[in-house]
Amino acid sequence: MKKNVYISVSTDPIKEYQTVADYAKIMQGHADFLHCDVMDGKFVENKTYDAQLVNNINQHSLIMLDVHLMCDEPLKIIDDYILAGANIITLHYEAFKSKNDIMLAIKKIHDAHALAGLSIKPETSVNEIKIYAHDFDVIMVMSVEPGASGQKFMPEAVEKIRQLNTLREENDYKYKIEVDGGITADNVSKVIEAGADMIVSGSYIYKSPDKFEAIRMLRG
Repeated sequence: MKKNVYISVSTDPIKEYQTVADYAKIMQGHADFLHCDVMDGKFVENKTYDAQLVNNINQHSLIMLDVHLMCDEPLKIIDDYILAGANIITLHYEAFKSKNDIMLAIKKIHDAHALAGLSIKPETSVNEIKIYAHDFDVIMVMSVEPGASGQKFMPEAVEKIRQLNTLREENDYKYKIEVDGGITADNVSKVIEAGADMIVSGSYIYKSPDKFEAIRMLRG
């Protein structure tokens, strides 16, 4: 039986607000999620979209919103994205100052009936986040350095996905494993076989002459 793989199409390659909103409409019914890459210019160098755009997309399209906050002090902005209509809110482990802050963030998101995601940078090990794994709905492995589109996939991410999959199976955890960065039709099978359930794709789909065929290819 073929595994069900979800495709989350990233906004990252797109620079204009209106183009993102139009892209969301095009992708609904083809991709499973719109991956809204939000950067504050502090946690990563680049600065991009905010809650206003997420709200605009939510008001004018039907696609589910997978919001990835590459931001410092995530506790201060979670409510903005809940109100904007995010279905998944993924926060960076490295942005938190304490375990208590992580638990508060999970509670905020779950109290709003949204899904909570935790993302880890390439240098962060799975061991560091094991104690939080059962509380999250999504754990996202960054297979590039966060903050810029078009980077090449880091193959060491595959081992992290395997570790998260083993952890999930051994403990009957329910989280989905998401992978973000440099995924193409040439390497997607490796991450799916390792245990990934959700594939984030920015440049590969956006630059494809046939975007819907690119999505089909990423489903494995």
